[in-house]
Amino acid sequence: MPSAPKWLFDAIDLIITKLSSITINHIEALSPSLKRISFKGDFNKINFPIGAYIDFRVNSTDARRYTVSQVDLEKGILEIIVHVHGEGPGSHFMNNLKNGDVIDLNRPRSERNYYPKSAQRLLIFGDETSLGLACAFLPKLKLQAQQFLYYLELDEENWSVPEKLGLENFVIFPKNGSFHNETWLNQLPLFQESEWNEAHYVLTGNVTSAQAFKKVIKSRTDGKVFLHGYWLAGKRGL
Repeated sequence: MPSAPKWLFDAIDLIITKLSSITINHIEALSPSLKRISFKGDFNKINFPIGAYIDFRVNSTDARRYTVSQVDLEKGILEIIVHVHGEGPGSHFMNNLKNGDVIDLNRPRSERNYYPKSAQRLLIFGDETSLGLACAFLPKLKLQAQQFLYYLELDEENWSVPEKLGLENFVIFPKNGSFHNETWLNQLPLFQESEWNEAHYVLTGNVTSAQAFKKVIKSRTDGKVFLHGYWLAGKRGL
C-alpha cells in the first residue's frame, strides 16, 4: 500500500503494532544517494528472517518499505539502507531524520521466504534498493558456507558502496540498460559456467531488469528463480 487516503492510513495506524521510543542512533552517508540509518531500541521479541522489512508512513497519504539490513539484538541496534534520490516523499522523509530523533517504529515483518536453506549456490541480483537485502543475506551465506555471488546494477556514484558495506563476491554493472537486453544477458560469463546451472537466483530491484534476467535464466539454466521487483519506472511507490 504505497499510497492511500489519509483516513485509511490513520485507521491502520490505530491497529498496527508499533515499537515505542525508538531512537535514531546514527546516520551515515554512504554516497550522495545512499544512507545507512541505525535505530536504537528493544528488538528482542521480533523475528528477523532475511527480507524482513519496515513500513514507514512518510506523509499523510504515502508509505515506503525498507528492508532490515542488519540487527544486533544484544546492542539493540537495527539498520536499514535507504536510497534517497529525487524529490519523492520517501526521500524527503529519510532526509529529514536526524540523530537523536525519537519515533514510534512500525513493527518489522516479513511476507516472503527469500532464503533457500538447501541451495548450494545463490546469485543475488539487484540495484541500490536491494543493498539492504544483500547485507541481510551475507552473514547467513557465510555461516552456511554456501557459494554465492552478487550482481549489482548501480549508478556510478554508488560503485564504492558495496565494499563500504562489507559485501563480498560482488560484480558491479553500470546502470545503462544492459539488464534489459536479452542478447547482452545471454553473453554473461555466468551462463558459461556449468556449476551455476542449478543455482538459486534471487532477483530484486528494478522490475524490468529482474524480469529480463529471469527470462534468460529460465532459458539457459535449470536453476530456481525468486523474483520480487521493488520498483518500476513510471509507477509511483512500488
